[in-house]
Amino acid sequence: QEQLVESGGGLVQPGGSLRLSCAASGFTLDYYVIGWFRQAPGKEREGVSCISSSTAGTYYTDSVKGRFTISRDKAKNTVYLQMNSLKPEDTAVYYCATRPGIVVRTAQCFSDMRYWGKGTLVTVSS
Repeated sequence: QEQLVESGGGLVQPGGSLRLSCAASGFTLDYYVIGWFRQAPGKEREGVSCISSSTAGTYYTDSVKGRFTISRDKAKNTVYLQMNSLKPEDTAVYYCATRPGIVVRTAQCFSDMRYWGKGTLVTVSS
């Protein structure tokens, strides 16, 4: 059964760092687009970053550029989101999701996802 499991969330002070993991099972992430999304309380879900596994292309929404880095470990079938210089406005439940295909620009990253994880909570607060 295809499954995505996120981990790595927690409470961190402003300016701190966290690394989120998205582990896939039941399928391999080759030739998939893997995206990270987040949903803050009272707000709509938004796309944060994605990686196109076949091209290794990475894409970011403007609010996290320069602070977040997405990467993939093919051997572990896992995608990571390294989050640095965290701000209170980064507080949200973070989800990973995936679909077959490739992307070549950010606008293509966040639609038609096939599999979703259940999310991990990130809280940035002093």
